[in-house]
Amino acid sequence: MTGGEKPVSGSSSDGHTQIVVRTESGRGLRGTLVRWGLGAVALVVVFTLLGAVTNLIHLRNPFGETTTIRSSPVLLKSISELKRFEAASGEFQVVVEVQNSSWLPSFLAGSDTFFLGDGTVGAYVDFGSLGADKVQVSSDRLSATITLPKPVLDPVALDVHKSYIIGQQQGVFDRLFNNDPNQVQPLLVEATKQIDGAAAKSQLVTIAEKDTTQMLQGLLHSLGFTGTIAVNYK
Repeated sequence: MTGGEKPVSGSSSDGHTQIVVRTESGRGLRGTLVRWGLGAVALVVVFTLLGAVTNLIHLRNPFGETTTIRSSPVLLKSISELKRFEAASGEFQVVVEVQNSSWLPSFLAGSDTFFLGDGTVGAYVDFGSLGADKVQVSSDRLSATITLPKPVLDPVALDVHKSYIIGQQQGVFDRLFNNDPNQVQPLLVEATKQIDGAAAKSQLVTIAEKDTTQMLQGLLHSLGFTGTIAVNYK
């Protein structure tokens, strides 16, 4: 008999002795720990197999949501926040001659004045009215096309400290009797008019377009656009 078996004797009716063997199942601490360990290993194997099967099948949540990101409004806001971009500025000088004459000889009446006018003209691009239809972004968000209004010239800003009379000839009567304090005003007006015309004929608008394009290309590249950035002016 083994250590887990206990003999039990008893008498029968015919006088013979019967031996009955009962076996008690062991429930010791060692057996319990072994069963727990085997169970844990089994659970790990099951979860590992389930994870592998799930990765292979790629089950999707039928109630999942799809997120779409559009960058046009963000780009439009970044550009429109500029409001007005001072793209270029030019300094101009002009010599204006103003003559006043009469029926008398010039040594008696009349004047001939030479005036140096110095002023600056700025060119800017207006972003304030830029709409969403003026900013087109490619589907891969790498390229963009922007349509802007043409640069506009600011009014002439005449520098009174650099504008002055450089020469003047007057008749006798003008030197004696003509003390008009506003005699410089017509010179300022004419100089402003001449500078304005010179600015319109200059390359100031072309330079402003070039500088604006370079500025926008740098801005979009900093926002992650690595493709072609086209800027059109209408």
